[in-house]
Amino acid sequence: MNLTLSVNAIVAVAQIAMAIGIAHFWWKWFRTEHKEPWLPVGYVEHERVFVYPDSVMSVLMVISAVLLLLGHPLGERLTQICGGMMIFLSVIDTAYFYQHGMFRKDRNGLENWGLVLPMYVMSALMTIPFLL
Repeated sequence: MNLTLSVNAIVAVAQIAMAIGIAHFWWKWFRTEHKEPWLPVGYVEHERVFVYPDSVMSVLMVISAVLLLLGHPLGERLTQICGGMMIFLSVIDTAYFYQHGMFRKDRNGLENWGLVLPMYVMSALMTIPFLL
């Protein structure tokens, strides 16, 4: 097995896992009340709109994963696009959480870091290997 194939396989598996994780997040999120008194006004409305770009990104990640596994050159390009989408959405989440003090310990800060940090790592995984 050559190095490119193994990197592509690692990235593809990570993309599929992340897409499943995103679907699971939204499944749980829509089944939670979000009644914490410290949540900012408009939190639910703000977050709810992200189900659409997250869904598009997740579908594209699965498609690009399949293309990577098949060795199709479009797989690498589409993976980079997904990486760009993810970094953009991660920056929005980070800015929102920071602006509203949602990284504080008493406001589920650890959980919120647990949402954005894996997205930054995944963004790097989907872009850096294909830049070299």
